[in-house]
Amino acid sequence: MKDQQKAILAALLNAGITGLSFLFLKMALAVTNPVDTLAHRFTVAFIAASIPIVFGWIKLSIKPKDMLTIIPLAMLYPILFFTLQAFGLVYTTSSEAGIIQATVPIFTMIMAAFFLGESSTWLQKLSTLLSVGGVVYIFAMKGLGVSAVSGSSIGTVLILLSAFSLAGYSVLARKMTKSFHYIDMTYMVALLGFLFFNGWSVIRHSAEGTLSTYFAPFASSAFIISIVFLGILSSLMTSFMTNFALSKMEASKLSVFNNLSTLVTIVAGVIFLQEQLAYYHLIGAVMIIIGVIGTNFLGAKIKKQNHTPQPKSTSV
Repeated sequence: MKDQQKAILAALLNAGITGLSFLFLKMALAVTNPVDTLAHRFTVAFIAASIPIVFGWIKLSIKPKDMLTIIPLAMLYPILFFTLQAFGLVYTTSSEAGIIQATVPIFTMIMAAFFLGESSTWLQKLSTLLSVGGVVYIFAMKGLGVSAVSGSSIGTVLILLSAFSLAGYSVLARKMTKSFHYIDMTYMVALLGFLFFNGWSVIRHSAEGTLSTYFAPFASSAFIISIVFLGILSSLMTSFMTNFALSKMEASKLSVFNNLSTLVTIVAGVIFLQEQLAYYHLIGAVMIIIGVIGTNFLGAKIKKQNHTPQPKSTSV
């Protein structure tokens, strides 16, 4: 399997897990608050990331002096992204949160062009807009008027800011994969997330005198299931697959796969949360899928026809 095919497969798996994460995060937030959820989530992620290192199955190549370089990356993801996402979901539904995340490809395309010098054909730009348009269409057809939107404006703003931070992460991570191995980046992100969110949670519990209840959520089987999914799959594995894919393809190409997670979120909401599925969801889904295909495949064909060389993938 070629590197580009591996990157696409990683992007598809990442989109599926991300789409389901909204459902499991809702389950976790029904048991405890966002801070404790994030703390336990990244504890699980860090433990899972450390096991292969402790047993010598994987060896890190990053040097201690280079670890500080990863901090800005970890600030965007997981610290800002998951904090904003978790609090945003308190004020909005899982479907709406997934829809708002569709703005990531637009942010990423603009930032990648400015900071990385990534170029795209007119067909790729149109494909990205079509994919985003599919999500916007779904959102508009839900009939959310001004009063409805203003009622959840806090959640909307927080999820939108989380989308912006994810776009920034994609651009910065794409640049860093040229200097660091994606496994090193993944481990450092898990470590810094573990330290930040557990530190925040412990300080909060200490101030409220509730430190004894720190592990209380684990009495719920639903919480255990959700936190294992969120920690191992939705935090650690998505970070790994994102960093791997970014080492093989452009950030603007990868980001459009984010819209596929919206489809997964909607389907999960319908099946598990009894949220309504309407005809406009299907129309929007077709637009999203065509947009993803256009951005990653049709644009490449146009480049070949114009005899324009493709950007080389960077592998560490």
